[in-house]
Amino acid sequence: MMGALDKNAVVAVIGSGAMGAGIAQVAAQAGHAVKLFDTQREALDKAVDGIAGAWNKLVAKGRMSSEDAGAARERLHAVASLRELADAALVIEAIVEDLEAKRALFAQLEHIVGEDAILATNTSSLSVTAIGARLQHPGRLAGMHFFNPVPLMALVEVVSGLATTGATAQTVHDTAASWGKTPVHARSTPGFIVNRLARPFYAEGLRLLNEGAADPATIDAVLRDGGGFRMGPFELMDLIGHDVNHAVTKSVFDAYYGDPRFTPSVLQRELVDAGYLGRKTGRGFYDYADNAVPPHAACEPARKRPDYVGYSLEASADGSLTAPMLARLQAHGIGVATRTSAEGHQHAEAPAFHCNGAAIYLTDGRTATARAHDNRHDDTVVYDLVFDAATATRIAVARADQCSDAAFDAAVALFQAAGFVVTRLDDVPGLAVMRTVAMLANEAADAVQQGVCSAQAADLAMQKGVNYPRGPLAWADAIGVAHVVRVLDHLAAAYGEDRYRVAPLLRRRHAAGRKLHAE
Repeated sequence: MMGALDKNAVVAVIGSGAMGAGIAQVAAQAGHAVKLFDTQREALDKAVDGIAGAWNKLVAKGRMSSEDAGAARERLHAVASLRELADAALVIEAIVEDLEAKRALFAQLEHIVGEDAILATNTSSLSVTAIGARLQHPGRLAGMHFFNPVPLMALVEVVSGLATTGATAQTVHDTAASWGKTPVHARSTPGFIVNRLARPFYAEGLRLLNEGAADPATIDAVLRDGGGFRMGPFELMDLIGHDVNHAVTKSVFDAYYGDPRFTPSVLQRELVDAGYLGRKTGRGFYDYADNAVPPHAACEPARKRPDYVGYSLEASADGSLTAPMLARLQAHGIGVATRTSAEGHQHAEAPAFHCNGAAIYLTDGRTATARAHDNRHDDTVVYDLVFDAATATRIAVARADQCSDAAFDAAVALFQAAGFVVTRLDDVPGLAVMRTVAMLANEAADAVQQGVCSAQAADLAMQKGVNYPRGPLAWADAIGVAHVVRVLDHLAAAYGEDRYRVAPLLRRRHAAGRKLHAE
């Protein structure tokens, strides 16, 4: 069987919780007769009423006609037994995340549905291979991992276990696309695409907090207002729930036999132990009580506009990374005296901005203190990566321990004159946005090399599944693979940990001078 399911095909959904109800809603809206089953009749009736209510809201907002809503409601049927699913062409399981429970369910279904019926699991963390291992025909089982809330989130991970046939995976893929979703193929490995590739977003934020780089509100603001992420790591973890987020991290860590890239955070474990699970309990990294005072991100007070700004670009240096920042300075009326050294006088520490004695560099993964030492220039300041130098509203900076107050003030004043809110982080390697993006790209490159997914699927999944402003591999290409490798090497040297080892594919692309989305 190839191509999307015919609209006349019956779709069955087992489990009427938030995920199951959402899947049923989407399938019915797409034109299929949908049979929804749950062992709890009360939960089933509640789900059907909730789906009908969702359609009524769409009608009220003018996003669905009353005729279409009525037709969709007619196609949705609550059923009382698994036997009533015998005519289903696709059965999607959305029950408890327990391997044995899922195995038992699919073993029953094999004796109920037709031989051509496709079985799909909405598991977010269990092995599709393991779920299907005891089936008589495991080739017709695939993962169909939706994201919550299902009606709103576009991504569907189509996950193939070892036995899943190509025809099964492609039919699931094409069917999801016909429902208006964005499907991506993935191989059944721990975390699939999104839950694996997203680990560094949380992990690096937690490590920054643990090292005293800044408080949660400040780190969130830097990633959001500078990095372009819709939410910072701490507000997102509070939204997901620390019990859930920590469990996923631990699951991936255990599944990869203790790979340090996925090491869970002691800080997050403390929150779980305390019952501070985030929004759902009223407290996580933030306090959600009605009378709680929202925390403010730290920012530097206003400094006097600098009198002089210089920009050095050595003859053999790559100025592409700093060119957008130079353009922003000039767009804000800041005169920049540019100096390009003659060939034979190159210096590894360019390009750099200069302001009242301060040397100001985009972070390369070293601390400002280490860079000042290496460059023999005490008055060194480093600044963080921003998603878009033309539109970002906040930028993070760090000063070397040797840096004078006057030099640091001048650097802060320079960025303020360019319209940035300036946030000082403690002098940690790689700052916040740069190290996070580098680690996201590194993990994505490893997944691609290991055959978990394609480069295009990795980027698409992170944009559609967790709303990243840019796919991590495309982001690495924009930064420059060489710079990402440099950042990771410096992080590895600073921490002495295998956690920051460079993915072989990333190093290979660097050596070849090619992008990760290679032509």
